[in-house]
Amino acid sequence: MASLDDVTVLVPTYDEAETIGQVVDDFREAGFDDVLVVEGGSADGTDDVAAEHGARVVYQTGSGKGQAVREGVREYVDREYVLMLDGDATYRADDAEAMLEPLFEGEAEHVIGDRFADMREGAMTRFNRVGNRLINRGFAYVHGEEFGDILSGYRAFTRESFGRMTLSSDGFGIETEMAVECAKRGIRTAVVPITYLPRPSGSDTNLRPIRDGGIIFLELYRRAKTNNPLFYFGSLGVLSTITGLVIAVYVAVEWITVSVSHEVLAVVSGFGIIVGVQLLMFGVLADLILTLHRDTLRKIDEETESG
Repeated sequence: MASLDDVTVLVPTYDEAETIGQVVDDFREAGFDDVLVVEGGSADGTDDVAAEHGARVVYQTGSGKGQAVREGVREYVDREYVLMLDGDATYRADDAEAMLEPLFEGEAEHVIGDRFADMREGAMTRFNRVGNRLINRGFAYVHGEEFGDILSGYRAFTRESFGRMTLSSDGFGIETEMAVECAKRGIRTAVVPITYLPRPSGSDTNLRPIRDGGIIFLELYRRAKTNNPLFYFGSLGVLSTITGLVIAVYVAVEWITVSVSHEVLAVVSGFGIIVGVQLLMFGVLADLILTLHRDTLRKIDEETESG
């Protein structure tokens, strides 16, 4: 039976000196003996504070949260399970047991902590709440999975399932990327309600809502290319076709009403419509190929298990 001795607590940090000591203390008191702090070049002594409180501190070679997570898991974790969280004291050690239970029971390979289940006052601005809701709905529509809170930084996963993911994001898009990979690769995922606390006074957030929100939306759309090609190419095709049709209507109206011809615009219109239709057709074909590929992989897995 798995226990806390099989878990590494992974905390990527950048200028978290005000809170990292409390985070390390909370998880060590909860019974975790391996708290790994991946330091991202802080200028406020985050590494010294973490080490003083008993954390194992390593220094990432690159920059950004995504790079810290990838490097931390792949190079410094040798235990079977990883409990990942931010170093800003917004996540509770009291929720760790619930996060790990689906892994220990073999019910899931990846667990997401749902912050909206118990979000304390002041933990998130109204603007950020709206943005989070939009991103979650967009993810469910594009990738066909409802994970509740894909931007949550509180995660638990097996090291084996993490190794099956193809991750490249360097910044805050890492959570979105992991959620997409879970949906794409059929990694069994559970959603657990957690409490989300406001940041303690005196600590500053590294999140930039508009910039990071834009990066996340682009990541969702970019990843749809291989997970939902009909949406990816179809949306481009519809946009191109509609643009071509609007230009065509304008050219026709101008020709009929004032006898002015727009040869160049007519060519652009035709080009837009043709490209749009081709993209739609390509999206349908790509979606068919992806469906056949998934069916083939499922049959191979079934035969392997039965054999």
